[in-house]
Amino acid sequence: MQRSKMVRRFRALLIANRGEIACRVIRTARAMGLRTVAVYSEADRGAMHVALADEAVLLGPARARDSYLNIERVIEAARRTGAEAIHPGYGFLSENAEFAQACAAAGIVFVGPTADMMLAMGSKSGSKALMEKAGVPLVPGYHGEAQDDATLLRAAEKISFPVLVKASAGGGGRGMRVVQAAAELAAAIASAKREAKAAFGDDRLLIEKYVDNPRHIEVQVIGDSHGNLVSLFERECTLQRRHQKVIEEAPSPTLDARQREAVCAAARKAAGAVNYVGAGTIEFVSDGKEVFFIEMNTRLQVEHPVTELITGVDLVEWQLRVAFGERLPLTQDQITMNGHAIEARLYAENPARNFMPSVGTISTWCTPGEVNGLRIDAGYRAGDTVSPHYDAMLAKVIAWAPTRQGAIDRLNRGLEETDVRGIVTNIPFLSALVTHPAVRANRIDTGFIERELKTLTPAQAAAGDLELGAAVAAILAEEAKAASGEEHSPWQTFGWMPVGRRQRVFVFRSGPGSEHKVTLHYGNGPATVSTGSGEIALAWFASSGGVLDVTLDGVKSRAAAVVEGHELYLRTHNGRFELHWVDPFGGETEEQTGEDKIVAPLPGTVVALLAEEGATLEKGAPILTLEVMKMEQTLRAPFAGVLKVIKCKVGDIVQEGVELAEVEPA
Repeated sequence: MQRSKMVRRFRALLIANRGEIACRVIRTARAMGLRTVAVYSEADRGAMHVALADEAVLLGPARARDSYLNIERVIEAARRTGAEAIHPGYGFLSENAEFAQACAAAGIVFVGPTADMMLAMGSKSGSKALMEKAGVPLVPGYHGEAQDDATLLRAAEKISFPVLVKASAGGGGRGMRVVQAAAELAAAIASAKREAKAAFGDDRLLIEKYVDNPRHIEVQVIGDSHGNLVSLFERECTLQRRHQKVIEEAPSPTLDARQREAVCAAARKAAGAVNYVGAGTIEFVSDGKEVFFIEMNTRLQVEHPVTELITGVDLVEWQLRVAFGERLPLTQDQITMNGHAIEARLYAENPARNFMPSVGTISTWCTPGEVNGLRIDAGYRAGDTVSPHYDAMLAKVIAWAPTRQGAIDRLNRGLEETDVRGIVTNIPFLSALVTHPAVRANRIDTGFIERELKTLTPAQAAAGDLELGAAVAAILAEEAKAASGEEHSPWQTFGWMPVGRRQRVFVFRSGPGSEHKVTLHYGNGPATVSTGSGEIALAWFASSGGVLDVTLDGVKSRAAAVVEGHELYLRTHNGRFELHWVDPFGGETEEQTGEDKIVAPLPGTVVALLAEEGATLEKGAPILTLEVMKMEQTLRAPFAGVLKVIKCKVGDIVQEGVELAEVEPA
């Protein structure tokens, strides 16, 4: 946006992004009467944002650099469709000054700050220099131009370890490493530069003093081209993992009214230093006593919905109105705060496998809907494919209530009633996190998740009578549906007979060495099941969407059930359960991969080889690094031994399950 008082209302908007943020922008833009244009890669042909938009343009191959990060193709897509403006969302090109300048040169409105503002504030190094001049308190660190290892090492030693290595152009935890000692710095720099280059096209780094027991506080600001600049209170994003935000809430439960006003005033001062236009976020870190400026994000943030819920402001609408050249709809003293909001990021990842990203096709997508203070911002639906090429975030679950405790309870209920199948998600982890007593009491810092990881990722509980009864009912419901072609059928009576009784045996596994035998008795009289704890009367009714009402000895309970071949997923009031049905007619055959084989857990690109053939390795020693979903994943030795062979090289694009190396036990 050029700083001008001219009002120029455009009619067509291109969204240069994908996933949930593209869907979220499209909904507001269409509500404002704008024609919406999506862009997509070959991997996203059937994506939700493509279906939602009025028009969609193919950019190119799956790799982001060949599609979503290709400035020329995005500009050409706008020209072809007559889009007069481009909203960049967040990530990808949202903080790319070259892109903002290209839009201006093409006569296209960029829904965001000017390139000059972006260069001044979007660079972590540049913004720190500007804030230092303006008198805003900074975390001690180095944000100079020299990027050689020797300079960075001297800077780290000057401020003393531990230090934080950060991508200057980055965000979302990418290109960020905590370094505890000088011996670890060179490897951290190399890894951070690779990751930053892949994610942002810019491998410049800065170094900061690592603040002990830190809290992450950020302030939402927005300015118009008429000189008006306001803040919309603060958010707390302290619950993080690997510097990636997991839970965000507004307002901060840490600040009192005086501190709130002080940090919001500092944020306005920071943005005002460049006469900022558009939406942005001023980020601070606190050690519990002082608050330090760390960076400005010159874009919309993932967590913007919590601000919207406590203020009643649609930030995307405000962005578009500012882009039209209009004044901000409210002045600072007209912006009020009501209640508390909290957001959880739903990811396709497996907490039990060190949060490894999960890819595949979503077979089931069930959320409770946007009712009773609950909001779901989703970018996927049933039938969509989660690709290894992009960020693993599927949706955001956001809750509002008059109080923080009420918002947490509402968020947890929303998580508990959300079922996504076909891929592995972090839903159980999120639920365990928001209900943790320390989180409820706000006794947290940015290292909390790492310290409590075992508590937050417990093993699956043992299936009880309710779960086993529901498993039997789910299988019978699927068989009845297949036999009759109907969702509900008379077979729900378990094959009633006028005389005699029959039985059928079911065997379920819930993990290695864990087997459950259930005997169903049916015929003349009520059906019963024997589970080992006695014989129990069983009745059930299947509703649409895999919901079962299961009655055991007269006590009715609700269960969600998904049957996928021999695999069963159940959700009851006792939790979530994964069971394997040992079908006596199914010919159980399963291949096992030898533990000495190092295989690609997901499709990805080999970016580093960290050991040589013939090397003696300790258990857990790094062997190679893959780039998966824009994040680096290091594969390690499963036991002590010798690296027998490496079957890949740097730059190889490998598919899931491909053998990459072999370790011979010591």
